[in-house]
Amino acid sequence: MYPFISKSYKHAYPFKIGTTSYIYPDHIIPNVKMLAPYFDEIELLLFESRFDSLPTMQQITELALLAEQYDLSYNVHLPIDISLTDSNPLARSKSVNVIKRICDLTYVLTPSTYTLHLPCDETSFDGDGLKIWHDFAADGIEKLIATGIKSQAISIETLAYPFEWLEEIIKAFKLSVCIDIGHLLVNGFDVKKVFDKHSSITSIIHLHGVENKKDHVTLNRLSLEQMDQIIGILKRYYGVVSLEVFSFDNLNSSLTFLEKYWE
Repeated sequence: MYPFISKSYKHAYPFKIGTTSYIYPDHIIPNVKMLAPYFDEIELLLFESRFDSLPTMQQITELALLAEQYDLSYNVHLPIDISLTDSNPLARSKSVNVIKRICDLTYVLTPSTYTLHLPCDETSFDGDGLKIWHDFAADGIEKLIATGIKSQAISIETLAYPFEWLEEIIKAFKLSVCIDIGHLLVNGFDVKKVFDKHSSITSIIHLHGVENKKDHVTLNRLSLEQMDQIIGILKRYYGVVSLEVFSFDNLNSSLTFLEKYWE
């Protein structure tokens, strides 16, 4: 028997509070059933691009019914084993096809956003490396938008490299942004600066703790200074905040910590 969240956090904040579809060591439906009564939104983790790892139509139908039953919405985290920035154009095209398939599959769930990683191996950059990577990214995004996917539905996530590298592409294609606060902290970036610059097009914030260069841990590992800054940001935000952790203990302690500092 899995442990339950102690109370409901639906409509507890000015933003939608959510978490991931992998809090319990089980499949997507059991996780959503356990979490749906307590959250505004669930982040569906579709980390693998293999067809047999994606939800079936029967599961999608069940997710839609759960959303209706529990006043729940979803966002989708797209696979992290594909890359729209791959140097191989065939790999970029394959990535586009996978994302399009997932968007079509989950369309009935009306996700608030589809979060996308644009991978970057900056260690391999030399000379024009950054420009070349930028061109690959632009080509991949252009091919994706050409499939009919609305650009604002795609939120580009902050990763381990400076987010400024993507600002031209985000502006040119009218994309949205996913601010992953944990990624920014663990890589030494200025969280407030990134939020201030992109808040108007930020669809979702990923929130999790950082400790010893490890992220996706409980929020109570953050310093008081870090938490004060985060609360200052959240007080000005009305989108979706996903507690992006992957265990009940990390989630439960994060909820308590956030509630304490919010008050």
